[in-house]
Amino acid sequence: MGGLVTAAIGPLLRLFDPATLSGALILGVIFLFAGLIGSGLVRRLLRDALVHDKSERIDEITLQFLSRLAILAIWLILATLFAHIIPALNRLSSALLAGVGLMSVIIGFAAQQTLGNLVAGVSLVLYKPFRRGDRLQVAAPTKDECDIGTVEDISLGFTLLKTDDGREIIIANSTMAQQTMIKLPPRPAADATTRSRRL
Repeated sequence: MGGLVTAAIGPLLRLFDPATLSGALILGVIFLFAGLIGSGLVRRLLRDALVHDKSERIDEITLQFLSRLAILAIWLILATLFAHIIPALNRLSSALLAGVGLMSVIIGFAAQQTLGNLVAGVSLVLYKPFRRGDRLQVAAPTKDECDIGTVEDISLGFTLLKTDDGREIIIANSTMAQQTMIKLPPRPAADATTRSRRL
């Protein structure tokens, strides 16, 4: 009986053998589906948290930012596990270990601005100097050297403002965290401006 089970399971185990090309591809597809499912779960949790928050205590931008960070972490962990499980990738990573010191310095210099934007985005989300819907006056390359826009989104790398005339202002998070902004009152409703023009 034990020999029959072993005979039935043996080919199946060889199919998932990470040392073979077919096993590596099958494991890659499994890891891909795991990443898609994990990303979908994070997005669903975000949506459910926003739907069930009747008191509006949860900041939508903060949740979106943290969900993007969690999704990035999921994919990085899965890629690391995949590289560790597949012997060819594991041997390749061992061979490259000698050059990791130099490579990390090069990547550090190359990604300095990107990582700075990520850290600045985290600080903007944690300290909340502004929220979605706030009107801000920020420095911009216009004739007045400033522009006014409503905060639409804070992503991992940039903050998006939308002006009253429909233009989009995209500012790197590191710039946004370092510049002086003026928080303006909400834009008056169209009815209020029409009434004031009549008077």
